[in-house]
Amino acid sequence: MRVSFRCLQSLDRQISRRDTVGFIGLGQMGYPMAQNWVSGRVAEHTDASVESAFVICDTDSVRTTSFARLLNEKYPRANISIAANPAEVATAAETFLTMLPSTPYVEDAYLGSGGIYYALAKLPSDVTSATLCIDSTTLDVNAAKEVAIKIKSLGASMVDAPVSGGVAGAKAGTLSFLVGGESDEYSRASPILAMMGGRIIHCGGSGAGLAAKICNNLVLGVQQIVVGEAMLLGGKLGLDPAVLAGVINSSTGGCWASSVNNPVPGALPGKAPPCERDYDGGFLTRLMLKDMRLATEIASSYSSPLPLGGAAERIYTDVVEKHQDLAGKDFSSVYRYLSRAAGCGAKIPVD
Repeated sequence: MRVSFRCLQSLDRQISRRDTVGFIGLGQMGYPMAQNWVSGRVAEHTDASVESAFVICDTDSVRTTSFARLLNEKYPRANISIAANPAEVATAAETFLTMLPSTPYVEDAYLGSGGIYYALAKLPSDVTSATLCIDSTTLDVNAAKEVAIKIKSLGASMVDAPVSGGVAGAKAGTLSFLVGGESDEYSRASPILAMMGGRIIHCGGSGAGLAAKICNNLVLGVQQIVVGEAMLLGGKLGLDPAVLAGVINSSTGGCWASSVNNPVPGALPGKAPPCERDYDGGFLTRLMLKDMRLATEIASSYSSPLPLGGAAERIYTDVVEKHQDLAGKDFSSVYRYLSRAAGCGAKIPVD
């Protein structure tokens, strides 16, 4: 099936806004999440007489074109169209999800020119009040709350729903969604998120999902470094990586950073962590640095000490700034950074 580049006004005349959903941000996580949402909606809409549509938006036109072509060919009834900006998505779709890199991208998508807020403000009040915005970006909690206040001031609903599970979880549809919002908003968002994830957890009011995600990634960022340290030390002591990983994963040191995202090739026989692909295809080191900074910044504002989190942030900063080839790799490549430091006697900046 050839990709249809119908303008959204034409699409809107054929399929109602109520039966249209949208996805903004087709990155490493967003692309497979959107794929799972499309397949879930196709399975849900078994009545051929009921039309539905899916609108996508991303700054990378190659990715949007590829997505539309592949999914329209696989699901001819999916009716996937490409929007030029977030405002067009908000105009066409009653429910949509944003999955963006960081705080500035979310602020621009929702509040910038060509953004969601201004599109919703132009719609009739009853149409706007039917809108549900789901943001799965990991961003600053206070910034997220400010965006939600603006969107809700128009009468629309909005939840923060960051995810845990990584790229592998996004592809498998097993992500955990950590949701912040009112109970009725959570109830409305849950069936949608269930098409992309395995666990949907209501963490509290607006911003609570993000607070939980930042705390979780604080743990993860520290763990990935210490797993790298242990695997490097074990190698120097003559231990086989698979043997050492097996010990850690079946003992008190067991954690996701070792059992799923182990940084040493060959350490997890039968599995394919990013290290088996030269650390490609995972959660980028620069994004982990962003999350560590979110944790240290908000901890500072609440006078909550982060001795290990602060040290981890400085290490990821050093990786990104001085080893730029690793900035775009999975964050488990911190193991390679440690290996390089060991090889040349470089000091690790933890003070």
